[in-house]
Amino acid sequence: MKLVLASTSPQRSAILDQLRIPFEVVPPSYVEDDPPGLEPAELVRAHAEGKARSVHADGRVTLGVDTTVVLDGRIYGKPEDREDAARMLHELSGRTHAVVSGVCLLGTDQDVVGHAITDVTFRLLSHDTVAAYLESGEWEGRAGAYAIQGLGGRLIERIEGDYLNVVGLPGALLMALLQQHVPELLVTR
Repeated sequence: MKLVLASTSPQRSAILDQLRIPFEVVPPSYVEDDPPGLEPAELVRAHAEGKARSVHADGRVTLGVDTTVVLDGRIYGKPEDREDAARMLHELSGRTHAVVSGVCLLGTDQDVVGHAITDVTFRLLSHDTVAAYLESGEWEGRAGAYAIQGLGGRLIERIEGDYLNVVGLPGALLMALLQQHVPELLVTR
């Protein structure tokens, strides 16, 4: 038995590999829409479920995940360009933000949707530090314009919660859901 990962994220695949959960990747066809008024947790849960449902087939267990960054109630998705990334990083500088991930697991004894939150505190960043990070290009395609598992680790002062959630897949929540609903996926070989 393999988990179907409704994502093309290399970080999510790497986490599943790290946790030794057998899986296959199926790119989701879901198109994200961010209706106004949704709380961040509701938004990522809806996106995770939409991704999972877009590839789910009977007899399979499908995982959908969505992650965003939130500061002062404002959602920081993937930056549109370098200027947008610079703005995000300067706004996150010296502050604590939340990384919120939604997880949807379909095809188990019951469909499950949950979310996890990890607090991340950035160091106070100089303009030179932000410029050097932007030059790396690592910010591209990353919620909040950074990747903690790479050079972005230099930006971090501390985290409170699940590190893997900040990378892109809340490992603790996923393990709990798999243990409860499909423990056979957790047998290591």
